[in-house]
Amino acid sequence: MGVDYYKILQVDKNAKDDDLKKAYRKLAMKWHPDKNPNNKKEAEAKFKQISEAYDVLSDPQKRAIYDQYGEEGLKGGVPPPDAGGASFFSTGEGPTSFRFNPRNADDIFEEFFGHASPFGGTGGYGGMRSRFSSGIFGDDMFGSFGDARGGVHMNPGVPRKAPPIENRLPCSLEDLYQGTTKKMKISREIADASGKTMPVEEILTINIKPGWKKGTKITFPEKGNEQPNVTPADLVFIIDEKPHNVFTRDGNDLVVTQKISLAEALTGYTVQLTALDGRNLTIPITNVIHPTYEEVVPREGMPFQKDPTKKGNLRIKFNIKFPTRLTSEQKAGIRKLLGASP
Repeated sequence: MGVDYYKILQVDKNAKDDDLKKAYRKLAMKWHPDKNPNNKKEAEAKFKQISEAYDVLSDPQKRAIYDQYGEEGLKGGVPPPDAGGASFFSTGEGPTSFRFNPRNADDIFEEFFGHASPFGGTGGYGGMRSRFSSGIFGDDMFGSFGDARGGVHMNPGVPRKAPPIENRLPCSLEDLYQGTTKKMKISREIADASGKTMPVEEILTINIKPGWKKGTKITFPEKGNEQPNVTPADLVFIIDEKPHNVFTRDGNDLVVTQKISLAEALTGYTVQLTALDGRNLTIPITNVIHPTYEEVVPREGMPFQKDPTKKGNLRIKFNIKFPTRLTSEQKAGIRKLLGASP
């Protein structure tokens, strides 16, 4: 009985190309010798089996022969079902025959993932050509390249993408209320046709839109340093909101706290504010103001990010200063206000 490649890859005989890739990705990462230093001998054997199984089943011609004749037929040089493929050769002395040469396991791994070893291997296994020092990828080599479990992997010869460079961009509430334009000067390295790098300075224009919130990201693709075999990093600016001396932001609402006396709370108060766009707001309050009272002024908050023509509310809270003592006149005034007998 020959080796069951389908069983090794844990797939059925109807497995499609995507199924084979997912299976190989999972098992190759699990049994890579550099990830199994405590049972390296067993891992090497399993890793070779997994690689050979994938090599055969991912090649339509090899798989056709294997499905018909099994491993013995595949490795014994059975005449192929189709003599026109590149996997065949002619000796000139007989019919065209199939030649199966198992590929090196680490070559298959490198071709599939774009790197020889993500685990800091020293190159001792099967001529493994590790290019990275230990720990650069941690336990998951795909941290820098996207989620391989979703089917993303590096192709041979395709430059890897440098991780994004993120910078905070402090903005005042006025900037975020009205919108503004900021100019950012950056310095970076660019490469000429020969690969030689040279420093340059650029001015980036950032258009801040009304209603943008803290955490909003503005991306300038590939504005990082250029270097051989690496796609430049994206330059990302992240909006950060500066504290304001009057207003605080709560979603799309603006919140302000007014300090008033007890007399003002009981007899009426007029709020005077300068809006973020410079307008003077006069807001009379005729209700009795208690400690949890909140005056809501519609459409005087921040613009909505998706539709700046709409705005949140202005919410006015109050910090009432209670007197430590009351005069007889004040007590009488309060009783009269509350409708009580003197």
